[in-house]
Amino acid sequence: MHNVLSVVLGGGKGTRLFPLTQYRSKPAVPLAGKYRIIDIPISNCLNSGLNRIYLLTQFNSVSLHRHIRQTYRFDRFDGGFVEILAAQQTMEGETWYQGTADAVRKNLNNLNDKNVDYYLILSGDQLYRMDYREILETHKKSGADATIAAIPVTREAARGFGIMRVDDTGRVRGFLEKPQTDREIDELVRTDPAWIDSRGIKSNGRDCLGNMGIYVFNRDVLISLLTKSDYQDFGKEVFPMSIRTHNVHAHLFDGYWEDIGTVRSFYDANIDLTRPNAPFTLENQDAPIFTHARFLPPSRLDGVKVTSSLISDGCVIGEGSVIENSVIGLRCKIGKNVRISNSILMGADYYQSASDLATEQIEGVPPIGIGEGSVLDGVIIDKNCRLGRGVNVSNTRPLTGTDSRVVVQDGIIVVSKGTTLPNGWQS
Repeated sequence: MHNVLSVVLGGGKGTRLFPLTQYRSKPAVPLAGKYRIIDIPISNCLNSGLNRIYLLTQFNSVSLHRHIRQTYRFDRFDGGFVEILAAQQTMEGETWYQGTADAVRKNLNNLNDKNVDYYLILSGDQLYRMDYREILETHKKSGADATIAAIPVTREAARGFGIMRVDDTGRVRGFLEKPQTDREIDELVRTDPAWIDSRGIKSNGRDCLGNMGIYVFNRDVLISLLTKSDYQDFGKEVFPMSIRTHNVHAHLFDGYWEDIGTVRSFYDANIDLTRPNAPFTLENQDAPIFTHARFLPPSRLDGVKVTSSLISDGCVIGEGSVIENSVIGLRCKIGKNVRISNSILMGADYYQSASDLATEQIEGVPPIGIGEGSVLDGVIIDKNCRLGRGVNVSNTRPLTGTDSRVVVQDGIIVVSKGTTLPNGWQS
């Protein structure tokens, strides 16, 4: 598959995911306790036999770059790579990426490989498992200039998607970004559910096909579209215009797929992973999720009750603690008699030394972790936070604390990275 070049878009500000994106880019946000969101599209590529991958970055990208550098190393003889293309000012232009299409355009000099026949364009902020060989096969068989991965959605969900209408052959004949009324859907982009059923996917009344942000382009087509226009965004501009002049097809997908663009979607996706019948399975030996190998010790649990939860490596959890429906990240230190429910703890980047702990104890500073007797319910605790003894952060009660780094986003209480909450702090 050396004639396919994968391009992962990772340059957005991630404002809707703030404060989790205060110090990191959206693709670098931890996922399921031990991964980063960026590991999903890269793992999908590698599991699909695609090992030539460029990552386009821009905002808060230092931790993302570090993760890529430490994780994805290839044998020099197989020609594989995951290479970062950071936004930069050049003699041709001084502006930053203005959208998804513009990001690719500004990197065409690096991407324009004569040995490439197809470009696979991917988003860096989605949770799903896909064999990209299938969309490439659809693309080749249809003789398309470009192919869009499409997922059937309800009319209610359609308001958050780019929606496309296809003909009987699967060619895209209409494209509308985030339609807001039934009239717009019926007149412009409705797809007959019977057509979806005929493709082996149960429509279940869904009559809209949502743009998943996964595209295949023929090499010459992509270069032409970007060099002969000033379109900034694939979904908003490139496809609505190109369906008139080019052969654009849809590739149907009906597996689990979640766009992790908001604090609520991030929270829901993580909590869903803790459920006994999780809609997305992490333990798939045929298509594993790759990430940085940290060589941490096993987690130590002493008289702890755990139900429907994910416990990452290197944790120490004290006697009498109860954890339910939660994600516990790397290196979490949790004291005795702590109750954690429906929460996401991202853990810590490092272990504190004995001397640092002794000094902080004298100074009255809580160590990194969760102090004895604390209660967490329905919250997100970012990395390297210090919660003292008897702290109560609960989404079941109004937020009254005065710490500016404890905020409510999408109805979820988020404790920002590196925040200290003293003994007895109450939300």
